[in-house]
Amino acid sequence: MHHVRWQQEIRGVSVSLGNSYRRHLFRQIEPNAWPHHGLSPLNWFLVVAIILATLSAILETEPLLTQHYAAIFRSAELLFGGVFAAEYIARFWTAAESSSPAPVWRKRIGFVFSVSGLIDLLVIAATFSTFVVGNVALLRLLRLLRILRLAKLGRMSLAMRRLQQAVVSRRYELGLTMGLAFGLLILGASALYFIEGELQPDKFGSIPRSLWWAVITMTTIGYGDVYPITMLGKIVAAFVAIAGIGLIAMPTGILAAAFSDAMQKEQELEE
Repeated sequence: MHHVRWQQEIRGVSVSLGNSYRRHLFRQIEPNAWPHHGLSPLNWFLVVAIILATLSAILETEPLLTQHYAAIFRSAELLFGGVFAAEYIARFWTAAESSSPAPVWRKRIGFVFSVSGLIDLLVIAATFSTFVVGNVALLRLLRLLRILRLAKLGRMSLAMRRLQQAVVSRRYELGLTMGLAFGLLILGASALYFIEGELQPDKFGSIPRSLWWAVITMTTIGYGDVYPITMLGKIVAAFVAIAGIGLIAMPTGILAAAFSDAMQKEQELEE
């Protein structure tokens, strides 16, 4: 009897210590759970690792560097891959500490299938797949996917979270401006197809062809490779260009106001 009770007490202490370590790691790895200002030391380490790993992936695409430093790049990739794999395991384990009332297993499954969890998993798979893939085109794609590590910075950035809140709070207004912009693109492309479709069939011979002109005109890029030659076509182009400036400015003002509101609300909560 005493032996069984002693085993139960030991097991209870072990579980308690495990939960305590998990809670401490959760505060270190989850920015929203960190009780102090800024990022935790662990997240600062991860930020530096993400930047260095991304820089390494970019430099590795230069043949002159890989010819002389291939072994260094491979070693660095293994090191960074190990760091991010350990981070993924830690996030999976500490997902149980989230404030959600769901069961532990559901919290962890939720992390695995979340956007950030899927990005983490994809980056880890791309990192280690480059050591076994022989196809050159696929290898280039996997190396490019490693740039997705930069997306991991979003979960650690207060500014990114504020921007996300701003976008969500103004999603209907932004959706309206996107709808207006899309409508302007279709109208402009249709007008040029009607006006100059027969005069420039290679450029305006169909509405899909005209859309390229409409996009570069509305965004005021104006490459000059496609342009109207008739007076009526030029008038339509001027209207699309001027209207495009206003439509592009609208989301900027909407996001700026929403971002300011989000910062003001956060300051009010802190006070």
